[in-house]
Amino acid sequence: MPLTRLGLVVHQGRPVAVAAARTAREWCVAHGVVCADLDVWQAGVPRRGGQEEAVAAGHPGVVMTFGGDGTFLRGARIAAKDGASVLGVNVGRVGFLTEITTDQVEGALEALHRDQSVIEERMVLTLRASRPLEMPTDLEEPLCYGRGPGLPAPTVRPGVTDKDSWGIPLDVTAVNDVVFEKLARNRQVNLAVYLAEQLLACYSADAVIVATPTGSTAYSFAAGGPVLAPEADAIVFTPVAPHMSFDRTVIADADEIVAVRVLPHSGRVAVSIDGELRGVLDPGDWMAAYRAPYRLRLARLTPLQFYRRLRGRFQLADAPAASIDQAPPIYRPATPPPDDLAHLHRPWPITG
Repeated sequence: MPLTRLGLVVHQGRPVAVAAARTAREWCVAHGVVCADLDVWQAGVPRRGGQEEAVAAGHPGVVMTFGGDGTFLRGARIAAKDGASVLGVNVGRVGFLTEITTDQVEGALEALHRDQSVIEERMVLTLRASRPLEMPTDLEEPLCYGRGPGLPAPTVRPGVTDKDSWGIPLDVTAVNDVVFEKLARNRQVNLAVYLAEQLLACYSADAVIVATPTGSTAYSFAAGGPVLAPEADAIVFTPVAPHMSFDRTVIADADEIVAVRVLPHSGRVAVSIDGELRGVLDPGDWMAAYRAPYRLRLARLTPLQFYRRLRGRFQLADAPAASIDQAPPIYRPATPPPDDLAHLHRPWPITG
């Protein structure tokens, strides 16, 4: 359906992002499309949760972000639960999640308006906990220093009736990851980690990460975790600097729940969702991450070539002994797939 309402999330500290957003606003005026700003930081005004932002903007059908991956995640948290699509304009340093450059803004809006974009759906996470998350007032300012006001602690999900043993459902979405990390330099976190209702191990570590396939190229990757194709459905668990011999990532089935319990002698645990501090857990508290019943909708102008992007963004270098052989840039058979490959969801494209 045609684009009728657009939401904008803009990195106000980047003049290029502000200028590109102005181009989008001018296009909306010329085409009769309602345009609203989302997640605007104002001094002394608390930030709102994703649902509140969507309601205030009149439920835009598409959210367009102007910045890097952090700005994209700000827009994605608003779009995911509201069923909107999100498209990122890259003016950051990495731009692994963003889709287009600033000179493509008008063309992308035209494609969205004509309903000619490619929609890619990705798995996201949500949370339950032994109690509602809270942000201690004495911690928010130093931990968020220099990054603008922090997001509020997630509220309890409305309209859900649950048994006590399942915990309190939190109204929150993680596109990349949920991180449980230490607050003090000299005090590690002691966490019992459960997968599929079974104790995997008790970790004394700097942090543990529960990530989506999309988030496998973020903090989990930096901590030594694997790269997963973003279309995959799985949950990635990665410990960070654990004081034990088993320091490997575990990839769980998408329908398994990853639960984390703070042990009695642990330090306090900061809970960050997609890089944003959202609350603190105390010894005895627990939290569980699991696949959300909804998915993130990414708008693209063309289908994602993930491995080409992986090679380019991380500047993957070929082994010196292999690079002299001049490998062709793609593997693309020129005939239809044989019978034993015909069942694959994406058979190799045929060259003309």
